[in-house]
Amino acid sequence: MFPTLEGNTCVLGLQWGDEGKGKIVDFLGERADVVVRYCGGANAGHTVRLNGQKFSTHLLPVGIFRPGIMNIIGNGVVLDPETLFKEIDDFIARGIAISPANLRISYKTHLVMPYHKAEDAARETSAGATGIGTTRRGIGPCYADKMQRMTAIRAADLMHEQQLKERISRIVTERNKVLHVLYDCPPLDWKRIFEQYRDFGRRMKSFVDDTSYVLLGAIRSGKRILFEGAHAVLLDVDHGTYPFVTSSNCSGLGLYTGAGVPPQTVQNFVGIVKAYSTRVGGGPFPSEQANDIGDYIRERGQEYGTTTRRPRRCGWFDAMAVRYSAAISGVTAVAMTLLDVLSGLKQVRICVGYKHRGQAVEFFRADMDLLAEVEPVYETLPGWNGNISGARSFEELPREAQSYVKRVEQLIEAPIKIVSVGPERAATVMR
Repeated sequence: MFPTLEGNTCVLGLQWGDEGKGKIVDFLGERADVVVRYCGGANAGHTVRLNGQKFSTHLLPVGIFRPGIMNIIGNGVVLDPETLFKEIDDFIARGIAISPANLRISYKTHLVMPYHKAEDAARETSAGATGIGTTRRGIGPCYADKMQRMTAIRAADLMHEQQLKERISRIVTERNKVLHVLYDCPPLDWKRIFEQYRDFGRRMKSFVDDTSYVLLGAIRSGKRILFEGAHAVLLDVDHGTYPFVTSSNCSGLGLYTGAGVPPQTVQNFVGIVKAYSTRVGGGPFPSEQANDIGDYIRERGQEYGTTTRRPRRCGWFDAMAVRYSAAISGVTAVAMTLLDVLSGLKQVRICVGYKHRGQAVEFFRADMDLLAEVEPVYETLPGWNGNISGARSFEELPREAQSYVKRVEQLIEAPIKIVSVGPERAATVMR
């Protein structure tokens, strides 16, 4: 039994995303009453395998796959209604029950609009090689409008059609001018956008709720709540490797504002790490292996984006970076995923520190220019052979694999309580 579920728990990534959070949220969801997604947008992708089927969520919380769980999309998410309803319709067609009985959306959630996607794509194309590698899903422009305030639309706005019409007319007219002057984009039709979002609102109405009120009621009733982070600490807009980050506070520090609950709500923070490191898009990556090792990891781990299908950059486990992520998020336990991917390597390496211009770096610094210059310091351990996906206890793993897990645990200064050795729920080892 996983001990940290004796209170409310937050699951978050400790690297650059894609750590396998979907599987771990699904696994821990066995004892949860409520699952809350608190950050990011449709640029995230969480994968769960059930009964031989693969499900990829982009906006729906992973608790949707377990009957009896209430799922909440919090105010910290930016919601693309088109993507949401495609996801809902697909899952319903595949036998997953989704209704207001098990899904609620915060009325404070901001909406991704067509002009956000147009701006995102145009800016990235214009930047060329200097772009930051966004998914072009409109996430950054939507969060920017949230801060601009007068150009933002929230889920609550869909409930007031006349006001919505006036807002969309004004905003699209203004945005068309900007898109034309800066990027020579063709104009968007505000009437068509209004009609589309009016219809989204009519369908969404029964799902929209005051989710902070719902959560505070769940807390008073003693319900177990599982908070599902998207992306990861090293992609956090404040604490990640800026500017090569996402646009939300996706570390554990963003939970409280993104879900609308007080800090004392959450007792446990479970950080997810891969047994190696990956990164999508641009930005510094000290332990990257742009060689045969990186190719081996990519193919063994099928390291291609859930949302974009872009090949991920692959490298050795970076304990320096993860120790930082675990520390600032207050991690109480760690789940290591994809240990099985490293099987077959004669040696495995861990980045245990950095040197910068000949001097040892004491603590990870989320500074793009410094990280671009650091030299990784590696420790080499013996590898292991064989298929370990059938292991169901830590002692069943090869001795070398056990030693690797224990050494990573020492270096990141946080206990590794779960080891995933395959994609299915059952392929999970408890410590």
